[in-house]
Amino acid sequence: MDRPIDLTFRYSEQDIVRAMRAHIASRLRLKVDIVVVLALALFGAYSWRSLDSPVYGMVLVGVSAVFFLVLIAAFGVLPVVVFRREAKFRDEYSLTFSAEGIHFRTVHIDSQLQWSMYNRALVDAHSFVLYYGVRSFTVIPKRVFATGDQQAAFERLIEMKIPAILKKDS
Repeated sequence: MDRPIDLTFRYSEQDIVRAMRAHIASRLRLKVDIVVVLALALFGAYSWRSLDSPVYGMVLVGVSAVFFLVLIAAFGVLPVVVFRREAKFRDEYSLTFSAEGIHFRTVHIDSQLQWSMYNRALVDAHSFVLYYGVRSFTVIPKRVFATGDQQAAFERLIEMKIPAILKKDS
């Protein structure tokens, strides 16, 4: 890579919500989880109605309802709450990516980061999620790239610098 990639942007709520949902979805087996919730609910409803003691069915329906609420909170509520409570998401970000590292600037931060800080990445239709810990990550929205060529150069750079990249279509 010859030229540094300069990006300046502010996060939108949608940027963070989409990235957090992609992160959570990468950690769960969402389709299996939904099938389990539905199976528990159906079997619980059947047991509730057809067995002599409805307690077992009630417990199963209750467990499926709790599990369903956890999924709703994780995907629907938590990302929005995190965005709205974190003041750092309202700052303007100026990032310069080069083969040597990342110059990271906001109103509160002016730091030179090494690529080795990032151990994996998640790429989806809307963003690049660069991980520097189990639950710590930097979101680079795809909308902030000036051109398709700039985005392609960034993709090549992260493929060279980040050891594990998971690509999701949606």
